[in-house]
Amino acid sequence: KELTGNADDFRGVDIAFTSAGAGTSRQYADTITAHGAIMIDNSSAFRMDSDVPLVVPEVNGDDAFNTPRRIIANPNCTTIQMVVALKPINDLSPIKKVHVATYQAASGAGAAAMDELLQQHAQLVKGEKPTVEKFAYQLAYNVIPQVDVFTENGYTKEEMKMYNETKKIMHAPNISVSATCVRVPVMRAHSEAIWLETEQPLELDTVRKALSEAEGVVLLDNPEQKQYPMPLDIADKDPVYVGRLRKDLTCECGISFWIVGDQIKKGAALNAVQIAQYMLTHGAFKK
Repeated sequence: KELTGNADDFRGVDIAFTSAGAGTSRQYADTITAHGAIMIDNSSAFRMDSDVPLVVPEVNGDDAFNTPRRIIANPNCTTIQMVVALKPINDLSPIKKVHVATYQAASGAGAAAMDELLQQHAQLVKGEKPTVEKFAYQLAYNVIPQVDVFTENGYTKEEMKMYNETKKIMHAPNISVSATCVRVPVMRAHSEAIWLETEQPLELDTVRKALSEAEGVVLLDNPEQKQYPMPLDIADKDPVYVGRLRKDLTCECGISFWIVGDQIKKGAALNAVQIAQYMLTHGAFKK
């Protein structure tokens, strides 16, 4: 259906999933919510607005019921998969600091970026100059330590999203997050290396148990058998996979681990659907 901007465009709609970019979301938000529809928005338009909840159901699902503007924001993909893994640890002891390095797939920049990566490999095999349009540099056989544009403090917008969104989702304004986001020549699924510090030291077995029982998490951590999450295996799967779990050698209260998640699914579309499912399961829209 083509949007007219008329207030009746979404009459009779309970939930509207929107993923057309921040400008479009802002333009049509009032139209979408005019007759009471809940707008679950996948863009960055409203994520840091104080009157719009930023929701990952496994972490802060109840925030979805506080919607003064009838808008719920879907977080950034890298933030979503990280906080799903942080939540069970934070429940054991509040997290003070997080350092994270991301390894982000081409699919995070869209289908055209995935096509360009394939094209670059084919061109290089033929000895041709690779096409470079979607990224600042050739991605094939390379890594690019820049995702999104740089801000005044030297961090990129992607890195600052992780900084700001983690605080809001986890209701933890004092948590410190420092991220380095890197684009890697992988088709699907983002990976992250995470180092965190909790207020109290935690036994590794306790952390392992919490992660193995956590909603939305699969613990795949058997280094003796060379078993750990990899994007090649995790693409098109729903959960966030955690491996390489170990104590941080630099900090008594530190834990290190590796996570992989499909950013098209849990990092975007699936999380939006799960927000709606959470609301329905917990009594929203009952007539």
